[in-house]
Amino acid sequence: MRDSSLPRERPPQPSFGEAFRYWLKLGFISFGGPAGQIAVMHQELVEKRRWISERRFLHALNYCMLLPGPEAQQLAIYLGWLLHRTWGGLVAGTLFVLPSLFLLAALSWVYMAFGDVPLVKGVFAGIKPAVVAVVVFAAWRIGARALKNRLLWAIAAASFVAIFAFAVPFPWIVLAAGVIGFVGGRLRPELFRVGGHGTADQDYGPALIDDDTPRAPHTRFRPGYLARLLVVALALWGGLLFALDSPVLRDMGEFFTKAALLTFGGAYAVLPYVYQGGVEHYQWLSGSQMIDGLALGETTPGPLIMVVAFVGFVGAWGKAIFGPDALLLAGLAGACVATFFTFLPSFVFILAGAPLVESTHGDLKFTAPLTGITAAVVGVILNLARFFGWHVLWPQADTAAPFSGPFEWFAALVSVAAFVALWKYKQDIMKVIAACALLGLARAALSL
Repeated sequence: MRDSSLPRERPPQPSFGEAFRYWLKLGFISFGGPAGQIAVMHQELVEKRRWISERRFLHALNYCMLLPGPEAQQLAIYLGWLLHRTWGGLVAGTLFVLPSLFLLAALSWVYMAFGDVPLVKGVFAGIKPAVVAVVVFAAWRIGARALKNRLLWAIAAASFVAIFAFAVPFPWIVLAAGVIGFVGGRLRPELFRVGGHGTADQDYGPALIDDDTPRAPHTRFRPGYLARLLVVALALWGGLLFALDSPVLRDMGEFFTKAALLTFGGAYAVLPYVYQGGVEHYQWLSGSQMIDGLALGETTPGPLIMVVAFVGFVGAWGKAIFGPDALLLAGLAGACVATFFTFLPSFVFILAGAPLVESTHGDLKFTAPLTGITAAVVGVILNLARFFGWHVLWPQADTAAPFSGPFEWFAALVSVAAFVALWKYKQDIMKVIAACALLGLARAALSL
């Protein structure tokens, strides 16, 4: 029986301007990682405004989970597209990341220009061990959700050994895990049937886009629209890549396009690949700087994969692509290039695939490969935590002498305390990082 206190009328269609203001607001308040960002959208769009029903919301979300890329940003594109066609999706997805790009560019400038100031160094000395705890916590959280049986545990263990002991490139691990999931989904489907994002069991009143709402014309598959979309996307990608005069920026465009196609399992999954390329192959930044960038990414709104903007900024600044007198301009160019090429595929995936989403929802042949990939991601993230911890606890060590130099007891204690705060006391990540930053600042101030 329907609750008599619930609204009885469907809400009116929001204007494009009203939706624009909401997506802009969301870009500034989307803290807390994908879970927090999705919760914010659910509370506002499903519960409060009732622009979309809970079932349709979860339907869209489960589709986004199948794709490489940041699922929260892709969900925003999907919902914007449902409400206001292609332009609605473009605006929603762009505003989801634009505030984060500006904030990260500003923080990256402070980091590069003033990073050697003792008090600033002290802040990062407190943040780095917190990042180690955050990554370990991410591995635990994803593992608790994804590793439901011994086979999935074995996939996670094998991926850890592959990347740690044999330095297998991340794309090959993703491919192998996807193949195992595809084959396993056919042979032993019960081992790969992992639940999605829940069921719609709450009623908030009739929604604008409700369970029984007929599909709008723009949500139906149209071959001509798909062809035009792909042509425009390829033209944007190829045209900008061709227009980049700097070899560094061109390398960034190619590299972050590949990274965008490998972000199954969230930002933590692709960080090892970004590390392999940005630190080891192209040498745009150091391992220590990568840890600092992850910390900055955790403290700004938007998807965590926005750390690529920091990588692009630091890489272009460090390479002085426009000369020593234009370092800020170089950094901004690097951040923009990294962001554009990372997020362009997300728009294509949603705008091209959303009209077909009804036929793929809940189909095991689509979800089983993702289950295998997610299990492998747990092992990859654990290796990332090992790498970050090694850099933080033995900062003077190298591969030839992995435990040389003094052990950083302060960093170890901060890291343990941060993990306990996240795991046992369920503290917000931003609060934990801020507290650790204050500890580092206090220690630096006392040593002056």
